[in-house]
Formats: sequence, C-alpha cells, structure tokens
Amino acid sequence: MKLLRIFRRTGQPLALSMAGIRMGDRLLMLGCGDPLLIAQLAVKTGLTGRAFATDVRNDLAVEAARVAPLEGALIETATAPWTALPLQPGTFDVAVIRHVFPGLADAERIGCATEVMRVLRPGGRCVVIDLAKRPGLGGLVNRVALDPGYGARGGAVGVLEAGGFRAARLLASRDGFTFSEAARPNQW
Repeated sequence: MKLLRIFRRTGQPLALSMAGIRMGDRLLMLGCGDPLLIAQLAVKTGLTGRAFATDVRNDLAVEAARVAPLEGALIETATAPWTALPLQPGTFDVAVIRHVFPGLADAERIGCATEVMRVLRPGGRCVVIDLAKRPGLGGLVNRVALDPGYGARGGAVGVLEAGGFRAARLLASRDGFTFSEAARPNQW
C-alpha cells in the first residue's frame, strides 16, 4: 500500500510552496483538475484575498466549487475558454496555471498566456505547473503523454515569453512536475 502512495503523489505540498500565495493575495487558478490544491491555495489568500478558479470543462469547475467549502476555502468558479476569461483587466496578483498548456495548440497556448497577463496586475506573477516525465520505475507506472513540440519550443517558459511575460524561468522539476514562473511587466 505504501508503494502505491509513492506513485500517486499529487505534488500538492511542493505546488503550495512554489505558488507562493500570501494572505490577501488575489489568486486566479486556471485548470480545475486538482480541486484539493485549488482549495489549499484559496485558504492561503484568507478572508482579505480572493480566489477564482476556471476551466473549460464545466464538471471540473463544479467539482472545485464543491470541494473548496469542505476544505474551508472561499472561491468563485467559472467555465470559460482559456483565451477569453470573464474577468476585468488587472484583477489578480498571482495566476496558477495547472496542466493547461500541454493540451493546447501553439496559438491557444500563447492566447491563454496573453489573456492571463491581461487579468494580472502590473508586476503580478504567473506560475505554471505541468506534468513531467518521471525517471525510473515511476516513469513506467505514470506514463505522461507530452507534446514533443511543446517541450522543444521551451515548454511553459517559451509560452510565457511568447505571451509577453518577463523573467520567465523554470523553477524546479521534481516528483513528476515542472514549475515555471514569470512576471507581468509593469508597462504593457
């Protein structure tokens, strides 16, 4: 049983640290595939912050809305296309994009990054969490289908740079996940 838990790691503790959410932050979460992570990030914003989660799949957004209160989090959810978020410009301090970019075509990826930049405040941060191939036995058990073109064009870092973000960099690649970060320029 312990062996199975090793292969079912979700990366949540590391994702919480990498996102760097603080009390009072306004958080945008793209990709509702991990409702528990969304709730844990939303809890960190506290009562003075705001948490908004969106996905193109309605069932995932509904599940995130269901799980959040059970974890003590207040969130708003919506179903929307990645390239047309129903949000005002400059609304959020931090955006976390989880497992969204690899499933999109190149133009959609850049459109999504541009749309996220639109809703971030000047100087806001964007953190991208993607699945990565795991080495060794873990890679055989948890097979990840990655778009080879996505990785060849720089993965999340390349998409964020193409979308207009600055200081894009790979933060870490660990436990089957990659974490990338970039900042919205003060002038856009």
